[in-house]
Amino acid sequence: MGGSWLRRQQWIGMLFIAPNMIGVLLFFIIPALFSLGLVFTDWKFGSPVFHFVGLDNITRLLHDDLFYISLKNTGLFLLSVPISIILAFLVAIVLNQSVYVKGLLRAMYFMPYITSGVAIGFVWMLLFHPTQGPINQFLRMLGVSHPPEWLASMDTSMYAIDIIWIWFMLGYNMIIYLAALQEISSELLEAARIDGASYGKIIRNIVFPLVSPTTFLLLITGLIMTVKTFGIIEATTQGGPGSSTTILSLFVYKTAFSYYEMGYASAISWALFVIILLITLLQWFGQKKWVHY
Repeated sequence: MGGSWLRRQQWIGMLFIAPNMIGVLLFFIIPALFSLGLVFTDWKFGSPVFHFVGLDNITRLLHDDLFYISLKNTGLFLLSVPISIILAFLVAIVLNQSVYVKGLLRAMYFMPYITSGVAIGFVWMLLFHPTQGPINQFLRMLGVSHPPEWLASMDTSMYAIDIIWIWFMLGYNMIIYLAALQEISSELLEAARIDGASYGKIIRNIVFPLVSPTTFLLLITGLIMTVKTFGIIEATTQGGPGSSTTILSLFVYKTAFSYYEMGYASAISWALFVIILLITLLQWFGQKKWVHY
């Protein structure tokens, strides 16, 4: 009797998860396997002909200067993740105190994260305008005679994208940190104050270790999300000027849907997958030294 009841429960559970599993199979696993097969072909989008080319796409990728430019730009873009996390941690600490209108401030910080990436891109294009933008006008008021050209210059465009992304992710990271900070025992912090610990030591030796699992979560998800980012860069620079803001995800998109080279785009996408996997594994093994559960 008990065995039959358990079997019924298992079948009911399988029925509940079946829609999600079918979705994963149809929209993730099968396309991924199809993309892996395309790596070894020269198939162009819309063509009924598949030609097996072996490792030609991989060889081409390893000798493609634009791939290495995109890889460097992706590395610069990833620098925005730890900066955003650090700033979010500091803002969360401030807003976790008795701050005037802190509810409104939390909402204001979080609003960019739920705003359309395209809208964000257009707003920042206006803010970063080299001549009429308010940012450069403010810098001129401060006495900077030749302010940066931001998105219009190959030298500064990637750093401007970093600023936009830091601003975009700050609110989300802050909300997650606030949830973690509110779980810390107030008695523990009060005991540290009574023992004479300074505010800085409390943050460094008590608060940060206690929220280190949250930091690890934000770091690993933030890096993966950043590597896959597309909308904000496409809306602001389309990968330019030149190729100065072309990251790997945008390189995949342009190769697939501008030049219709699906085989080569699949090779780039699998290279992107390997990079994400290595980043994840590096963090997973590295977290044992600094994350305290």
